[in-house]
Amino acid sequence: MNRLSRQNPTVGRVLPSLALAAGALASLAVWNLYHARKAERRNPPVGRFIEVDGVRLHYVEKGTGPAVVLLHGNTVALQDGLCSGLFDLLAERHRVIAFDRPGFGYSERPRDRLWTSQAQAQLLHEALDKLSVEQPVVLGHSWGTLVALDLAMDFPADVRGLVLVSGYYYPSARLDVAISAPAAVPLLGDALRYTVSPPTARLLLKRTAEAMFAPTPLPEDFFVAMPRDFLSRPLQIRAEAEDAAFMIPAAARLHKRYAELAMPVAIFGGADDKIVDVEAHSVRLHQDVPQSALNVIPGAGHMVHYEIAEQIERAIRHMTRAGDGTQGRFAVAS
Repeated sequence: MNRLSRQNPTVGRVLPSLALAAGALASLAVWNLYHARKAERRNPPVGRFIEVDGVRLHYVEKGTGPAVVLLHGNTVALQDGLCSGLFDLLAERHRVIAFDRPGFGYSERPRDRLWTSQAQAQLLHEALDKLSVEQPVVLGHSWGTLVALDLAMDFPADVRGLVLVSGYYYPSARLDVAISAPAAVPLLGDALRYTVSPPTARLLLKRTAEAMFAPTPLPEDFFVAMPRDFLSRPLQIRAEAEDAAFMIPAAARLHKRYAELAMPVAIFGGADDKIVDVEAHSVRLHQDVPQSALNVIPGAGHMVHYEIAEQIERAIRHMTRAGDGTQGRFAVAS
């Protein structure tokens, strides 16, 4: 027993407990890193890489014709577009590019900047320029709608149309943001995401995915395309937490500019979405964007694009068929 422990018996009792806890956390961190590497070996990159502004982005591309860009939401990766069937369906008539947004899947998320939706839009705009993608229709799902909106507002001449699915468009209090916030805090977040966050995320992912799809069942192949170990790696946990923290400020900034949108906009939402209230967001956005078309799908949830891929494809085909900037109207379902 050291001198300090002899002088203070309480310290003598606490120090071994602290050492044991530190050892357990260190072991957990090693175990989580092992799981992350194992998940990456089992699920290698499915696409190609492009380096933009010092950031390595992972993307998949298929098809020829007018360009369409797919931007996934939080929690998932670019495989969401593949699993939903949207990617292959669109590729029959279009050049389709789906990105892993920074920090998701196999795209990097360096700490040299704040990865707001605006920063992600700037990076993706540069990536599209490098890939010689001209005037795409940009489809964003959930958090991806914020990036799509920033692309359209900051580079309006370079976006032919917008397809916004299950988006969050107006600032509001959100319990899920408060729960996710600690993992976004430097140092504290690092400690969490290498120790307790990955196993917690793995345990909760099925319930989270079920809530995203509700009231429809979770597709049997969802975690085949995106295994839980792959979605709960430390880097992706940081990306998810930071995106959650940036979501409300992004909506607060963007909603003041919706009147600037001049391109065709198709808005899709599930009437029974448990994640984002369709009335408070999709319906309100339709009211604020005169040339938009609103499609509220009865009996559908947050992952509505899995159920209406054909309807979304028709809306995109209409936008790309116009080709001359004509702002068409779409059928409205409610």
